[in-house]
Amino acid sequence: MKKLLLLFFLVGNIIYGQDLPTNEFSYNEFLGYVKKYHPLVKSANLEIDKAQANLMQARGGFDPKIEVDFKEKQFKDKEYYSILNSSFKIPTWYGIEIKAGFENNDGIYLNPENTVPNKGLAALGITVPLAQGLLINQRMADVRKAKIQLQLSQAEQKLQAIEVLYDASVAYFSWRKIFNEVKLYETYNKNAIIRFEGIKSLIKQGDKRAIDSIEAGISLKNRQLSLENARLKLRKAQLSLETYLWLDNVIPFELADSMIPETNLDLTIQETLRTNDLTQVDFSLDTHPKINALRNKIDMLTVDKKLKANMLLPKIDVGYSYISEPSYIDDYQFENYKLSVNFYFPLFLRKERGSLKLAQYKIQESEFALSLEQFQLSNKISAQKFEIESLSKQNEIVKTLASDYKIMLQSEERLFSFGESSLFLINSRENSLISAQLAAIDLENNYFVSNASLFKILANPN
Repeated sequence: MKKLLLLFFLVGNIIYGQDLPTNEFSYNEFLGYVKKYHPLVKSANLEIDKAQANLMQARGGFDPKIEVDFKEKQFKDKEYYSILNSSFKIPTWYGIEIKAGFENNDGIYLNPENTVPNKGLAALGITVPLAQGLLINQRMADVRKAKIQLQLSQAEQKLQAIEVLYDASVAYFSWRKIFNEVKLYETYNKNAIIRFEGIKSLIKQGDKRAIDSIEAGISLKNRQLSLENARLKLRKAQLSLETYLWLDNVIPFELADSMIPETNLDLTIQETLRTNDLTQVDFSLDTHPKINALRNKIDMLTVDKKLKANMLLPKIDVGYSYISEPSYIDDYQFENYKLSVNFYFPLFLRKERGSLKLAQYKIQESEFALSLEQFQLSNKISAQKFEIESLSKQNEIVKTLASDYKIMLQSEERLFSFGESSLFLINSRENSLISAQLAAIDLENNYFVSNASLFKILANPN
C-alpha cells in the first residue's frame, strides 16, 4: 500500500509540475522577422516604388522637348533641297504650349512655302486650347491619377502586409497550440507509464488483479497514440511557421528544434497587436486603408469623369508665332507672324456622351461599395470586440472547469489508495481532465486568433 501511495504521489507531481521556459521565440520577435524580411511584405513595398515610377512617367508629359528635322536631296550635282526645321517646346499645365523654332531651307526645287531668308528664320510662339484641353487634358489627368495611385498603393501595401501578418500570426498560434498539446500528452504519457509499471508491481505482490494491467496498458497505448499524433501535427505546424521566417537577401530561416513558443502570450498579445485600447474605445474608419483605397479609386474615376466631360467641348486650338530673321530678332516687327486656328467638333457627341455616362456609373458603383465597406467594417469591428470579450470569459470558465476536474482526479486517487475506487474511474477522471485542458488550449488559441482578426480588420501594420 505504501508503494501505491508513492506511485500516485509521483503521478501527481508530473501532472501538476511545470518546467520553466528556457529558449522562447516570442510572438513579438516573430512578427518583427515577418515585417522586415518576408518576401510578400517586400513585394508590397515595391508597389509604392512602382507608383512613384508611374508618377515620374506621367510628369514626363510636361518635359521640354527638342526636335530637329533635317532633309536634303542631291541629284546630278544639283541640290534639290535642304530643309532644316528645329524646335524647342515647353508644355505647361493648362494645355498651353510655348515653342521656339529655327528654319533654314535652301534648294532650286524648294517648295515656295518653305522659302526663308538666307540666314534662316527664327520663331517664338504659343499655342492655346480655348475650350477642350484647357482646364484638363490627358497629360494633366495622367499626373493627377498617378499622384492618387501613389496614395492608393500605400493603402494597398498596408492591406497586403496585414494579410501576411495575419496568416503568419495564425501559423504561430497553431504552432503554440500544438506545442502545448504535445507537452500535455507527454505529461500524461509519463503518468500512464508510471501507473502501468506500478500496477504490474502490485500484481506481482498479489495486491491487484491481472486484468488491471490490461486496462493500464490500454490507457498507456491511447496516451502513446495521442502523443505521436500530436508530434506529427507539431512538425507540420513548425514547417508551416518556417514559411514566414526569412532573413535578409530572401534567405529562408529554419527554426531550431530547441525553440519554444512564448509561454505567457495571453499577457502580451494585445499589447503586441495594439488591440488592448481598441476593445474599449470606438475606432475611426477615416484612416482605414480599405476606406482610403476606395476613396482613392473614386478620386481617380472623378478625374476620368472630368476628362470625359471636357471632351464634350469643341476643340479649338489657336497658335501664334512671332517670326524674324536671327539678326533682326530685336526689332520686334510684330506684323511678321504665323497664325493657326484648328477647330474640331462632332455633331452628335454620342461617343463622348456615352463615355461620360459610363464614367458617372463607375463612380456611383464605387460610392455604393464605399458605403457598404464602411458599414461592414463597423459591424466586423463590433463583432470582433464582442468575440474577444466572450472568449476571455470562456477562458476563465474553462480554466475553472479544468481545476475542478483536477480536484476530482486527486480525490479519486486518494480513494483508490484506500481501496475504494478503481483504475477505470481514475482513467475516466483523467480523460475528463485532459479534455478540459485541451479545451482550454483550444479556447486560448481562439482568443489569440480573435485578437489577430481584430488586428486584420483594423489594418494598421505599423
